[in-house]
Amino acid sequence: MAVKNQVQLITYPDSLGGNLRNLHDVMFKYFSDTFKGGVHILPPFPSSGDRGFAPLTYLKIEPNLGTWKDISDIGERFDVLLDLMVNHISRQSEYFQDFLKKGRQSEFADLFITLEKIWDDGKPNQEDIDKMFLRRKKPYSTFEIEDTDEKETVWTTFGKANPSEQIDLDINSDKVKQLFIEFFKNFKEHNVKIVRLDAVGYIVKKLGTSCFFVEPEIYQFLNWIRETANSFDIELLPEVHSHHSIQYKLADHGFWIYDFILPYRILSTIINKTSGDLLQYLRTRPHKQFTMLDCHDGIPVKPDMDDLIDTRDAQELVDVCVERGANLSLILSDEHKDPDGFDVHQIRCSYYSVLNSDNDAYLAARAIQFFTPGIPQVYYVGLLAGENDHQRVNETGEGREINRHNFTLNEIEQSLKKDVVQRLMRLIKFRNEYEAFNGKFVVIDSVEYEVRLRWQLRDKKCELFVDLNTNETIIEYIDENGKVTKYFV
Repeated sequence: MAVKNQVQLITYPDSLGGNLRNLHDVMFKYFSDTFKGGVHILPPFPSSGDRGFAPLTYLKIEPNLGTWKDISDIGERFDVLLDLMVNHISRQSEYFQDFLKKGRQSEFADLFITLEKIWDDGKPNQEDIDKMFLRRKKPYSTFEIEDTDEKETVWTTFGKANPSEQIDLDINSDKVKQLFIEFFKNFKEHNVKIVRLDAVGYIVKKLGTSCFFVEPEIYQFLNWIRETANSFDIELLPEVHSHHSIQYKLADHGFWIYDFILPYRILSTIINKTSGDLLQYLRTRPHKQFTMLDCHDGIPVKPDMDDLIDTRDAQELVDVCVERGANLSLILSDEHKDPDGFDVHQIRCSYYSVLNSDNDAYLAARAIQFFTPGIPQVYYVGLLAGENDHQRVNETGEGREINRHNFTLNEIEQSLKKDVVQRLMRLIKFRNEYEAFNGKFVVIDSVEYEVRLRWQLRDKKCELFVDLNTNETIIEYIDENGKVTKYFV
């Protein structure tokens, strides 16, 4: 199959109406012609934490959310994208629970990374750990085995709890590969067209390295899993937050990649009213990307923007975002902070709020995103011009909840009446239907307070003009009658 060059929605299974059946109804009732590129449904599986990202299995849907039939039904009209956390699985999964009971006698023991697979004597070495890109203070957790009362320590890259809820999988194990094949087979049977490889950068653990995107070993796994996905006619989207050079290596290997640079570039362009850095980036980036402004995490800064930004300028932008209600995710490892101490991993906020709930500024940002080559994704909060949910952050203590508001059916209907949402949906319709977006892309030279971009295919042409001083956004295009027409976004 080919990924469709049209706009795609990102949503949690319960964020647009409370469950998958209501999501299906909302998609068909309000957005049947809006998200022709499909829908990325964030993990709907039984999970023990991280809002779905600590899955117990991929063979079941969380009963409170719905059933596989709901996924299949949505997939009848929309290309469905689901996540596969190739790096880890839940501590509560049947696989790890069996290991907790039987230890090395468990049939699933080889799924996990016991420490002798890393260090011959099974004892962690702090000097090795100091070189790693850590997501928690210690990349392992210790458990007591029920049948033997022995302790077993296994690798756990992620997780706030100790021991962690997210147990790393050993991708060198044949049993893990058989498990992945089983998951892909199930995806295929339920109309899943694209699979995002979440946290794939962390799968290779190798001493003397950062244990992040370790080459060439990571390509060996990626090539294997691509062959597996291809056998089920499923596209892959590796998810890697890292230095842009690593993303570009993935692109060179023929993979779709995420444009994690664009959200910051557009934000900086709109707030600072200068386009030079953005336009230079648009001239040189690979085109085979998924683009986004907002998502369930935050606006990427480090390490995605390393060597692309001056940290003093970045700090000023971050300060503006915090003044507008954002909160921050920070880098844990001292070795991966900047020498001057700049340590911002992600800016967590609603993209609409961080642009001061300015309709014109927000639509200018979306227009730039939609004119950028790639598959545009629109996060559900951004679709409905949702604002920072500080109450949810206070209730949960989780900073990312600022941009994870769950909309009731009534809230969806009310949001759809907002002028900014209606204008955004018209813009999505234009991006979906104007055929020049399948043609040639050109960045037009312009003064620093303007953005000018062009797409052309045969006799069809459209040009985007954004005045950054006023946020006025105009698309000039050749209509079906051959007439030059202006569309004021």
